[in-house]
Order: sequence, then structure tokens, then C-alpha cells
Amino acid sequence: MIDTAGFRVMRAIAEEGSFTAAALALGYSQPAVSQMVRRLEQRTGTALVERVGRSVRLTEAGQVLARHAVNVLASLDAAEEEIAAITGLRAGRVRLMAFPSSSSTLVPMALAQVRSDHPGISVTFTEAEPPESLAALRAGDCDIAVAFSYEGTDLARGEESLDAFVTYPLLEDEVHLALPRDHPRAADGVVRLEDLADEDWIAGCPRCRGHLLQVCSNAGYVPRVAFETEDYVTVLSFVANRLGIALIPGLIMRNTSHPDVVTVPIDPPSRRTVYAVTTPDLQRVPAVATTLDALCHGARSLGIGEGLCTANS
Repeated sequence: MIDTAGFRVMRAIAEEGSFTAAALALGYSQPAVSQMVRRLEQRTGTALVERVGRSVRLTEAGQVLARHAVNVLASLDAAEEEIAAITGLRAGRVRLMAFPSSSSTLVPMALAQVRSDHPGISVTFTEAEPPESLAALRAGDCDIAVAFSYEGTDLARGEESLDAFVTYPLLEDEVHLALPRDHPRAADGVVRLEDLADEDWIAGCPRCRGHLLQVCSNAGYVPRVAFETEDYVTVLSFVANRLGIALIPGLIMRNTSHPDVVTVPIDPPSRRTVYAVTTPDLQRVPAVATTLDALCHGARSLGIGEGLCTANS
């Protein structure tokens, strides 16, 4: 019912004491101010000003508008300043979710770059596997999800549609086989999956377990999963103690190792694609776009597989 211009006019009349002076203060013409007051009186259904000679005096209703105008206009000015700060990357908030092996490699590099280049941007981080992070993005509980999918499967894996998302493939992450250092095949240049049917396996997250089952099925057998853990430090410790063997993504091998574990390529080779996922609207938010750029830069810096980073909508 009352627009911003109406609040500004009522405050100016209260401060200046006449339509002419109010018009001069606002940069309007006097007839324009008179017209705006008449429109406000029509909308409110009551008189807002009382003419006294060449000056005007606010009625009780006019005084109410003028009094509230101070706080309303101050809030609008503050909002405009905050938006200007966000647009200029002097401020902003980004909520990021990422799966564990990326949170120990790719994510810290990206967040360090954002903090260095734009210290006013605040990035909060939560660790989550792709099903949870994509669900959080859909629910509006995060702004960027770092997720992955293995060859032969899409990012959604049939769990939900990706139509509302924009995906940025960051890198291709090759999967290796983790073996005890004294394993008979530890010295092989490449190990064929079909030769591992009699081994005990250590499985990881649900998607990783699904990948293990699929590649072993392609090799002609069902893997004997002896242990399950999503902690790759634990996986390597189990392998080192000869409790089983495991498939290890290349990201893990960047900064996690065990002196009694070796990793070798597998045949047939297998990869997973790591993505940054957001929404069409969020990708236009300056702080989110800056964080996406930092993730792309970090992916290229890692030198794992092929750096990609072109948005798919």
C-alpha cells in the first residue's frame, strides 16, 4: 500500500515543512510531490497533511508515516549497502558440502584461495556423501555440493533428478587397488580384477561399495566384503594388517598413505568424476561463483586426471 517513494516524501515534508522545500530536498517538482501525497491519501483512506498558509502540517496519520519512515528507510539503506558489499565481494556467505576424500584435498585448497582473495566471504563447510549433499542442495540447506559418480553411472544414480541443478565436472579421479606390501601381486605393474575373486575386500561408502560390486561383477564374481568403513585411514590400516584389499580413489592417495600398503592400477581401469553442483540461481550469486572458480582452480592444481570445469545444465 505504501511504497518507498511515499515514505521518503512523508519524511521530507515532516523535515522541511512544505511541499516546495520537500520537492527541492528530494529533487522532485512541487506538483510531483503533491501528486504523490494525494495518491498516498487515496491508498490510506485518510488525510495525511493539513495546509496552513504557505506551509503544511502533518495530520496524526501523516505523523505516523513520517515516524515509521525513519526506520523503514534506514533498513532499506542498510539492505542496499549489504547487497552492494555482497555484489562487490566485500561480504557474502557460502554453504559448502563435500565428500570426505575431497574435503582433505580439493576443498582446503579452494577455501584457502577464497579467504586469501576475498576475506569478506564466509564459507561454512559440512562433510557429506553425495546423496546427502545433493538432498541438502535441493532443500536449500547448502549452496554448493562437491559430489562424484563412477564410470557407467550418473551423478543422481536414480536417487533424484538433476534437472534443477548445474554441474561443473572438476576432475577425473582414477581408482587404484590397495594391497599389503607383501601381497603376491604388490609388485605387478597392473592387477586384473578377474584375478582377485578369492580375496577379502574392504568396502567404503554406499556409492563406493556399489562401484566395487559392479566392477567385480563385470569381472565375473561377487566380491567377498569382509569389512566396511568410510574412513580411508582405517581402510589402509586394515589392508596393511592383511585383513583385505580395497579400491582407493586417486584423491585419497594425494595425502593419505601407509608404509605397509602399496597401490597399483587395475585392469580394466576405472575412474570417477568429481563435480561441483549448484543451482542456476545460486551460480549467479557472486560469492558462490567465486567459490566455484576456486574449486575449478584447485582441481587444475591437483593435476589428477583431466581438469574439466565447464558447467553442464
